[in-house]
Amino acid sequence: MGGRNGVVEKRSRRVHLVNPSDISFGTAVITPRWLFVLAAATPPTFGDPILCDETLAQLDLNTIQSGDIVGIGIHTSNALRGYALGRELRARGAWVVFGGIHATLYPQESIERGGAHAVVKGDGDVAWGQVVSDCAAGTIGGEGGVYDGGRIDASKFRAARWDLIPDGAYMWASVQTVRGCPKHCSFCSVWRTDGQKPRQRGTDVVVQEIVELRRKGFRFIALADDNFYPVSLTDIRLAERQNNQARVEQLKATRAERFEFMEQLSKLPKDMVMFTQITMEAAEDPTFLDAMRKARIRGALVGVEAVTPEGLKSVYKDFNYVGEELVKRLQVFKDHGVHVLGSFIFGLPTDRADTFKATCDVAERAGVTFAQFVMLTPFAGTVDFEHWEKSLGPTPPAVDGIPITRHWLIPQDKRPKMFMPHPTMSSEEMRERTQGVWDQFYNWSNIWKRSVCCPNLKSRMAFVLISRLYREMYASTGIATDSARKKKANRWASILASQVRNFFVSKPMPELQAPEPVGLPLPMFEAPVAEAAFKADPAFKMVG
Repeated sequence: MGGRNGVVEKRSRRVHLVNPSDISFGTAVITPRWLFVLAAATPPTFGDPILCDETLAQLDLNTIQSGDIVGIGIHTSNALRGYALGRELRARGAWVVFGGIHATLYPQESIERGGAHAVVKGDGDVAWGQVVSDCAAGTIGGEGGVYDGGRIDASKFRAARWDLIPDGAYMWASVQTVRGCPKHCSFCSVWRTDGQKPRQRGTDVVVQEIVELRRKGFRFIALADDNFYPVSLTDIRLAERQNNQARVEQLKATRAERFEFMEQLSKLPKDMVMFTQITMEAAEDPTFLDAMRKARIRGALVGVEAVTPEGLKSVYKDFNYVGEELVKRLQVFKDHGVHVLGSFIFGLPTDRADTFKATCDVAERAGVTFAQFVMLTPFAGTVDFEHWEKSLGPTPPAVDGIPITRHWLIPQDKRPKMFMPHPTMSSEEMRERTQGVWDQFYNWSNIWKRSVCCPNLKSRMAFVLISRLYREMYASTGIATDSARKKKANRWASILASQVRNFFVSKPMPELQAPEPVGLPLPMFEAPVAEAAFKADPAFKMVG
């Protein structure tokens, strides 16, 4: 950098945060919230961090100089790209720090393969600031460079630095209200990394974040929670039957806070739309669903996973429903004004050739607005992964010397699409049938039929484009085996994304203020009514 009198001035140390991705679309659907949270956790003495989300554009390595501090957040799917960046940046003299779910599970892997000087396990809201300061001082702490961020109390969660968000980059913004999930699904690692005790943020701080985003023009908000329904009526009833009064009061308090939060959301501008993730159990709670509708939480990802009793048992999710009862339960969400993004898994040992058509039929008959169909993958940190890894013994099959039990380290073009042998179907047959379900559910005719949920022609056209974008982003790019098909899908996704984003653009509301705090009575059944409701529902006969 040029200085006065031709003297070259060395620029000050900068902090960078990078969200790795092999694919860049130019426009992204949802903000990677962690980037903006750790930006808030960066000590002010280092100035504003420089953020790079590679789902928008690849990192320009020349923006990072020797002595800079780079935080790279990884999950299992983008770990390989993150490691490649880490090695290159360390070779250039930067301090490299890894964090995220995958780094929490495999901290030493980040050091050995990603060139990390330090790794943050668990929550980074508090630990990140310490790591940055230690890097600047040249004294890496932790245990062998591994810092344990733990599971901090919700009061210590950092609000995101939304002032750093680039204009025109994202369709939806994301806000987190709770970390942790009380369930224990075998295919999910969240309950192990974030814990089974929900840590719920206060209503006022979350609403303030949403208000800040609406001021900037975001009216579509994803409530990026592990489970927006952290307390079910079943949970409360079980605690009552166990005569655990302290537990009952705790659960009711958490439930009351949910209703208070949704009441506050209902006071925000009427053009706002929320989306979240929730368990099927919410269908048993019409009071909660009505509150969601009033709060303009218009959609929710619901993990259906399997449509047979055997399939649900195999993923430890036997609290879900099957058959016609499943269809009815999914329709309950729609009846209460909450659109469903149904998530289904293929590749379970109990799946047969007719499972694919049956699953698509259930999704269509239940009236789910969107659906995703994924092939069973043993993700690191899950019960499924542990069972699978153990079953392969000490010498599992390998690809170019990399055991498939570390499949995320295998280059994408060589990585198997299916890792767990199926008793009746080959990997290619499973892939083709899964792709076929995507093609059936998202053909033009079916998309147009589902678009009747939209109030006018413009909205219906937007729905069609969004549906096709979702299919291109999450089906063709993830399931396709040949590079030509992937490139074509990526190209179409990029074109669609730039067009679709126009439907999400809203006029900023810089003068918007947060609603006044409110206290609400607990919306809960009285004991006799609860007893009758539980007895009337056959699903609860297993309880007690």
